[in-house]
Amino acid sequence: MIKIVEWTDEGVVMIDQRVLPTEEIYPCYKTYPEVAKAIKDMVVRGAPAIGVAAAMGIALGAKTLPDTLEAFDQGFEKICQDFAETRPTAVNLFWAIEKMKLTLEACKRDKLSINEIKEELVKQAIAIHRADITANEEMGRNGAALMPNEGVVLTHCNAGALATAGYGTALGVIRAARSAGKNLAVYSDETRPFLQGARLTCWELQKDEIPVTLITDNMAGHFMKLGKIQAVIVGADRIAANGDVANKIGTYMVAVLAKENNIPFYVAAPLSTLDLKIKSGEQIPIEERSSLEVTHIKGQQVAPIGVNVANPAFDVTPNQYVKAIITEKGVAYPPYTETLAKLFE
Repeated sequence: MIKIVEWTDEGVVMIDQRVLPTEEIYPCYKTYPEVAKAIKDMVVRGAPAIGVAAAMGIALGAKTLPDTLEAFDQGFEKICQDFAETRPTAVNLFWAIEKMKLTLEACKRDKLSINEIKEELVKQAIAIHRADITANEEMGRNGAALMPNEGVVLTHCNAGALATAGYGTALGVIRAARSAGKNLAVYSDETRPFLQGARLTCWELQKDEIPVTLITDNMAGHFMKLGKIQAVIVGADRIAANGDVANKIGTYMVAVLAKENNIPFYVAAPLSTLDLKIKSGEQIPIEERSSLEVTHIKGQQVAPIGVNVANPAFDVTPNQYVKAIITEKGVAYPPYTETLAKLFE
C-alpha cells in the first residue's frame, strides 16, 4: 500500500504529490506551519488525506506548546485556526480539527497533565489515520456490488490512496470490485488544471496493474456516446444534507453527461465528508486557487501574459444526477435527506 501521510518521531512524513509521477519523494515536515503550508500548497490533497494530515499537524504543533494550561489552550486554538484556513471546501479538514478539539476537552475533564494531553493528541491523530484506511476498505466492499461485472468505469480527479490515508474512496471501490472478480478497466479524466487524473490516478492504477486509459476532460462525452463507459464513480470533498456533492471542478459536467447517456453516476466518500449541517450545495464554500495553475503547466507558460483567469477548485453536482452515495456504513439512495441521515444512526 502506498504511504500517503505518516506520523514519525521526527515529524509528519508525506509523499509530495506535486512531483508525481516523475518523482516519488517523502519529505518530513517537522513543524506545524510546515504541515499547514503543505496542505495549502497541495503536497497532500484529497479531503480525507487533508483531514489526516491536519490532525497530525495539530498534534505536532501541540508538542511545542507551553506547559501551563492557559498558554496551552491559547496556542492550541491558534494552531487549529491556522489549519482551518488552509483549504475551505474539504469538510474532512474541519471534522479532523473538531476531533482534536474534543480530545483536548476530554483530557481536561480527566485532569491529565500537559504532557499526557500531548500524548493523547498524538494517539488521536494516529487513530484518525487508521480509521480512514478501515473506512475506505469497508466503502470498497459496499460499493463493489454496484460496479458492472465487466466494462469500463470513468473517474474524475484522484479519489484513490493518494487522496486518503490509503486504499482510496472511488478507486477503493474499483479495487474491491476487481478483487471480487469483476473485469473492470478505468478511463481517467486528466482533470485540468492540476492534472490529478493524469499524474496521480494513472500512476496509482499502473502500480496496481489495473488497466487504465487516460483521456482529456473534453473527451468524456464522446466515449459515453460511443458506449465505451458503463459507470462513473468519483470522490467528494463535501456532501450536503440533500445529497448535493462538491468535488473537483469538472465533476458536474461529467455527471450531466452521464445522465444524458443513461450511465450511473456514483459518489464514494466517508461519513466525515458528509456535512448534514448544510441543507444544499449552495452553502458549500468554493475555493478559488492561483491563476498560475491555469496559465502554466509544470512551470511552463501556456497562456498569454495578463489574461484574465478564473480558477475555482471545485464545483457542485446537484443530487438529481447522483445514482447513489457509497460510504463505509452503507449505500445511500435518493431521497438523500432521509437516507444520508440514517447512516449516522
